[in-house]
Amino acid sequence: MNKVVCSLLFFLAGFSVLAQTKPAADTSWKKEYRETATRINDLVHTKLEVIPDFSRSWLYGKAWITLKPHFYSTDSLTLDAKGMEIKKLALVKGTQQVTLPFTYDDWQLKIKLNKTYKAGELFTVFIEYTAKPDAFEEKYAKGAMLGIKGMYFINPKGEDKDKPTQIWTQGETESNSAWFPTIDKTNQRCTQELTVTVDNKYETLSNGKLVSRKKNSNGTRTDYWKMELPHAPYLFFLGVGEYAVIKDRWRGKEVNYYVEKEYASVAKKIFGNTPEMMSFFSKITGVNFPWNKYSQITGRDYVAGAMENTTATIHQESAQQDARELVDGNNWEGTIAHELFHQWFGDYVTTESWSNLTLNESFADYSQTLWEEYKYGKDAGDAENFNGMQGYLMSGSDKKDLVRFHYKDREDMFDAVSYQKGGRVLHMLRNFVGDSAFFKSLNNYLTTHKFKSAEAHQLRLAFEEITGRDLNWFFNQWYFGSGHPFVDINYAYNDTTGTAQVIIKQTQKTGKVFTLPLAIDVYNGAAKTRYNVWVRNAVDTFTFSYTKRPDLINVDADKVILWNKKENKTLENYIHQYTYAGNYLDRREAIDFAAKKQDDPRAAALMKTALNDKFYRLRGYAVSKTDLKKEAVKNSVEPVLASLAKTDANAPVRAAAVQKLGEYKKPEYADLFKSAVNDSSYTVAGNALEALGKIDSAAAAALVKKLADLPKKGVLQEVVMNEILKSGDESMADKVIGDFAKMPLSQGKFQSLNGLGTYLAAIKNTEKIKWGVDEIVKFRDAIPESFRNQTDPFINGMVLKGILAAKSKKATEAPADTVLKELVEYIKDKLPEAEKKGF
Repeated sequence: MNKVVCSLLFFLAGFSVLAQTKPAADTSWKKEYRETATRINDLVHTKLEVIPDFSRSWLYGKAWITLKPHFYSTDSLTLDAKGMEIKKLALVKGTQQVTLPFTYDDWQLKIKLNKTYKAGELFTVFIEYTAKPDAFEEKYAKGAMLGIKGMYFINPKGEDKDKPTQIWTQGETESNSAWFPTIDKTNQRCTQELTVTVDNKYETLSNGKLVSRKKNSNGTRTDYWKMELPHAPYLFFLGVGEYAVIKDRWRGKEVNYYVEKEYASVAKKIFGNTPEMMSFFSKITGVNFPWNKYSQITGRDYVAGAMENTTATIHQESAQQDARELVDGNNWEGTIAHELFHQWFGDYVTTESWSNLTLNESFADYSQTLWEEYKYGKDAGDAENFNGMQGYLMSGSDKKDLVRFHYKDREDMFDAVSYQKGGRVLHMLRNFVGDSAFFKSLNNYLTTHKFKSAEAHQLRLAFEEITGRDLNWFFNQWYFGSGHPFVDINYAYNDTTGTAQVIIKQTQKTGKVFTLPLAIDVYNGAAKTRYNVWVRNAVDTFTFSYTKRPDLINVDADKVILWNKKENKTLENYIHQYTYAGNYLDRREAIDFAAKKQDDPRAAALMKTALNDKFYRLRGYAVSKTDLKKEAVKNSVEPVLASLAKTDANAPVRAAAVQKLGEYKKPEYADLFKSAVNDSSYTVAGNALEALGKIDSAAAAALVKKLADLPKKGVLQEVVMNEILKSGDESMADKVIGDFAKMPLSQGKFQSLNGLGTYLAAIKNTEKIKWGVDEIVKFRDAIPESFRNQTDPFINGMVLKGILAAKSKKATEAPADTVLKELVEYIKDKLPEAEKKGF
């Protein structure tokens, strides 16, 4: 699962500093060992017949569950079945059904079997039930960000005309048992059949192949899906909605993309690399895509980024990008790769417990690096790896083990440690053992444990079998330990003795000392000599002989080590590093160093060179780091920026250059900006409109009016909206407030609060102001309660009180205006008592 991408959960976590009070931390979980679930009975096969009731958000279901005792004989069975009404429960004996006694507590069915069954002896239970997922979540987990109800009815009665009616399910971690009875653990697997009856206008998607579709006389249709290979219960999926189904193929297998109909024409531009990804991942793992089809579907209001349900991945609606958004690059491509690689790591071989979650998520995370490297080159792969590294290093998660047997809640495992750190650990392991051994080890792991669950030690054993090396030191340090090294790297040169020393000092406060195999390259001009060394101590000194002082000594020459480092290099060293070392991170580090010293002509020259770097992301990065407050720099780079703005092949680079060129505020660029407002890239167009506003506000305002009612997204939408908000144009109120109302519960909606608050403070129409305030309150109250102590101080204390302050001031200035006084009271009523003081 990609829970990090665009998740409101992680966005809101950044506002924890706004929390007014924090309850005392519960640390009892630190003493609770999270063992792998005990297997008393094993799932063998699950057959489901389901009918969704959109009017009630219920699911009418029948389940035939075939099981067998794992090893010990047993006369009982426990099934997870959350929030259900159990209509019938029986043992299936041929054509007969024998009622079985059971107890039920809203969470589990405890069933007494008709006899004691021996290991391997099959039996089937039949359960007729009604699942009531909304009622279950309301009762037991109101306010939980990711929910526990398993099945989500989206706009089920069609009351919201701007939102489609859909059903989608979310099983991870253990929520599928809220829509069908099962043993909801990662170390269970079974084959599956699912029959679903829906209105004929809807498409359905489930695991495996669509075997048949039967139209019924009442306007419904019954679809029959069959999954012939075993997979874990949390990976079962059902999706329903009015989708366009865009068909693709991979080696004769179905590859389908389910999108909302308006995105049908661009579905292959969004998802169209999937077949190539399947070929690439099949090649590097040595295991051909193991399932009989692969479909991807989008879901409105989806609770995470995406989810790797076997053969049926679901993506949040953000995956759906229009043609102009895609000009800036497909921002969902990494997620598409991530979820696809899960079909091997997570679905084909599944973590045996949430403690070992990184066996699923680190590989999915690292697949994004592998795909970028393969498809777009080494710089692209290194950039993706660096982004993952920064994601972990900035998360403050250095006290958590990668494999954790103690956690408060299994959802807590879905963090920057299991994902980004795990991905970087795999990158270091790949570098250490070499590509051939790395991918052969992955093949060994996958083929040894196919259709089974696994733990981290089994990954280690797979690598040890291939490489012939004992890797306990690596796994103990990175998988079963926490943190990462902090290092100071210094250099000492003695021209008399002809020796250079590299001193690496580990400074982490934990007292733990890391063992780090790494490469050190010593450069004279373009020539380099590589030394492979081991860092093993708190302080290590490496000595190298020379006849001519080296131009550069490059520690961690492959730029793979996961660490925080301080390095004592000179500007000349970094210039040499940019010119000759060549890796993405070598050049980025040089840009970072030079950016801080742009008063130095040498640093300014390096920055100017970097504006034409071979890799577009570094060109854009260099643009963003160029300091136009320094007059010499400003004059020197202007023609380069103008050229990039006009001709660079990459839209984000053109956008960055246009934005930077706007800082010159020169009228002669007006035509360039006007032309760029019509660029196919929303980002270029938005930055151009903003830049034009700095030199010709009338022309910009005219364009804003023209663009207001045209389709737009991204930066262009933000700039147009900001101009409208600043203007306080009351004629745009319906659009401004209406657009906010239509936005889903998301980071973007939260970020737009400030602008909306400013706009409502500026306009005078009482009814529009009330409408806008109501929409803000509706958004505030829709945020799960567990996060309200983080968001309410901002929404109440800054946004609503900001509007209230502006209207109170106007009311004071016009004491006879009763309408204004009533408006002030209306806004005050939306605030908690503590926030009303002073008004």
